[in-house]
Amino acid sequence: MAAILGNRNIRKNNRKHLNKLVSQKIVPPLIALAVFLVIWQLVCLTPNFGLPGPIETFSETWNPFIIDPFFDNGESDKGLGWQILSSLGRVALGFSLAAIVGIALGIFVGANKLLYNAVDPIFQVLRTVPPLAWLPISLAAFQQANPSAIFVIFITSIWPIVINTTVGVQQIPQDYVNVARVLRLKGVKYFLKVVFPATVPYIFTGLRIGIGLSWLAIVAAEMLVGGVGIGSFIWDAYNTTTETNLSEIILALIYVGLVGLLLDRLVGFIASKVVPE
Repeated sequence: MAAILGNRNIRKNNRKHLNKLVSQKIVPPLIALAVFLVIWQLVCLTPNFGLPGPIETFSETWNPFIIDPFFDNGESDKGLGWQILSSLGRVALGFSLAAIVGIALGIFVGANKLLYNAVDPIFQVLRTVPPLAWLPISLAAFQQANPSAIFVIFITSIWPIVINTTVGVQQIPQDYVNVARVLRLKGVKYFLKVVFPATVPYIFTGLRIGIGLSWLAIVAAEMLVGGVGIGSFIWDAYNTTTETNLSEIILALIYVGLVGLLLDRLVGFIASKVVPE
């Protein structure tokens, strides 16, 4: 009897949790999205308004961009699925390099006050440079579009990682340092037992900001370097602007936003599993 009542209570609690999740996390965004689409459609009914509404955008891009996102007609004539995957490949490489270099550099700088005082002004200047401003430098250095785009991602996303990691190291409580000295923790043990657990929340804050900047940078860079990628797709569609192409651009922007949201949530999910409570 007790087991039956326990199972009923578990099912009841699960239903309450599900209802709460739906009412607080799912329904409000859907309502907001519906309101946005209605306003968008009404605005586009205005005479001489040059942009297509949501209904027109959906109908004009359904075949093949929505129903077949992975079509491949050769060269750069590919579906949005291939375009996004190509951009994600560049982001993965550039962001991974930025994470490795940024975390290592941030720990090193944060642990050395004199070095921090020396390089912090340089970091603060470089981090304010817009992503596209790095593109001519990277093209001159690498002479190729793909490495140049990856470099733009790297140099754009590394600064929040370096700065947040540095702050995390500087915020390690003195009690932790004192205990490490008493226990004679040095080198790898000191890093694994003291530095990393204390700084990992700051590191993931930097990574979360960095991944967003990476996605912004790759879209902007691809607009100029060409090839296959979501940025190149948007720019090519703009250069051959027709009413249908505007719908393709809007659909591509929606995909860009959704992928950016998924990347942010992915880093946040990893952080929730790694960062200690």
